[in-house]
Order: sequence, then C-alpha cells, then structure tokens
Amino acid sequence: MPERNLIVFVCTANICRSPMAQQLLRHALKAEPAPLKTLKVVSAGISAYGGDPASPNSQRVLESVGLDLSDHVSQRLTQEMVDQSFAIFCMTTMHKLLAETQFNPTCRHLYLMREFLSGDVDKEIPDPYGQDRAAYEAARDAMVEAVPSILTFLRKNLLPNPPGAAKGRA
Repeated sequence: MPERNLIVFVCTANICRSPMAQQLLRHALKAEPAPLKTLKVVSAGISAYGGDPASPNSQRVLESVGLDLSDHVSQRLTQEMVDQSFAIFCMTTMHKLLAETQFNPTCRHLYLMREFLSGDVDKEIPDPYGQDRAAYEAARDAMVEAVPSILTFLRKNLLPNPPGAAKGRA
C-alpha cells in the first residue's frame, strides 16, 4: 500500500460532481487488484460548507446506474486530505488552481478528472447544480468516460508490474 493511499475528487460544494465521481471510482476499484482496490476514495469541496447531503439529482442519476449517494455528507478539502493524497482529481481548472494556491505542499498528483482522456474532448466537467436531470446525467456520463483513464493512471503508478508492462530480460 502506498504511503499516501487517498484519492480525492474535488468540486465546489461537494454536493453534486465530486460525490458522484467518488462513488463511480469506488465501484470501479472493487474489480482491481491490491493495492488499487484498497485505496480510500473520498470527495471534498473547495468551498463546501460541510454537512450537506448530495443533491437530489446527483442521488437520482447515480441510483439509475446502481450506486448509492444517500449517506453522503459534504466536507471541505483540508490540508490533512492533501497530505494523505496519492492523487487529487478536480472537476475544473479553477478547482485545480485553488487547490494549488490554498494548500502547501500540494499533492504531486493534482489533475483534472478528464485530464487523461485523449483527443479533442472537454477536460472540464461543468457544474450541473440547479439544472435539470439531463445536466446531471451529462456530468455523470463525462465522469464515467474518465474512469478508465484514471484506472490506467493508477495501475501505472501504483502497481509494481502493471498489466501489459514489458517483462525484463533474463
């Protein structure tokens, strides 16, 4: 297990995007080998009040894919989380910049959630707060699209011999 065993997803208030991302990655990690499946995955808001449930639409769109957000309680990103993080994934460039300026030292693995997607794709996940269910579904789907690239990143950086790695010469 790496010394820093925490993966953190960051959005603004920790009631829409980051809780959905947290649950999506937790679900995906269940099928991975150790140490990946033992990583702790949490979410936080760069300006969260703390103590709020996930938004009803976030709960509904995750429930529609078999995941539960009913126990979510929002929290603000803290220095302790940053210190324990192997990687932090932000929803927007602004979240990333705020994390870089508010915390010292920052996590060496600070990225946008969609940063590892190739091609001409939007790297940011817009805030669906206050919008209709379709906006939440679009945010969820953008996250689902990013999860395989995050798993690839984690495999490459945490596994001693990632799947598909070249074998050394004898």
